[in-house]
Amino acid sequence: MERKGLVYFMGNPLTLVGSEIRVGDKAPDFVVLNQELKEVTLKDLAGKIKLISVTPSLDTPVCDMQARKFNELTAKLSEDIVVLNISMDLPFAIARFCSGAGIERVLVLSDHREASFGLNYGVLIKELRLLARSIFIIDRENTVRYIEIVPEITNEPDYQKALEVVNNLIKEG
Repeated sequence: MERKGLVYFMGNPLTLVGSEIRVGDKAPDFVVLNQELKEVTLKDLAGKIKLISVTPSLDTPVCDMQARKFNELTAKLSEDIVVLNISMDLPFAIARFCSGAGIERVLVLSDHREASFGLNYGVLIKELRLLARSIFIIDRENTVRYIEIVPEITNEPDYQKALEVVNNLIKEG
C-alpha cells in the first residue's frame, strides 16, 4: 500500500509504504534490532505503555534533538513506560550515538534489516528507505492511542502532546 502527499522533505512530496494504522487499532508487531544486534519485538514490551519516537536518521540535527529531548522529558517517568526511538540507522551507529549523547532512558532501535516497523506502521518512505518522523503511543493492552506523522520530516514532533497522552494513560492505570 502506498500513500502520497502525507510527508514532505523540504517541500518535496514523498511516498509512504506500508499499512496505514489508526488510533484504536491493535498495534501491529515488529522486529527491530538493539545495539547488540538482538531482536526486539512488541511482545517483548508487554504490559507497558509504549512511546515510540520514530526518526529518519540520528545523524541529522532534528533527529538527534528528538532523541535527546525524549530522553530528557521522560527521565522521571515510571518504569511502566518504555520509550523507544526507531530509525533505519545501523545498530553500530546507534551505539555510537547513544554513548556520545548520553541516551539512557530511551531504548534506541534499528529497523534497517527488515523495515518491519516501517511497513507495519505505514511510515517507510519509498524514495529514501528511511522512516517518516512520527510518534506512536500504545497502551498496556497494545491498542494504538496516539499517532502523529510529522508532515515535513525536517520539523520536530509535538513533544508536549505526546507526553500529555502518556500522562493520561498513566492516570487511567
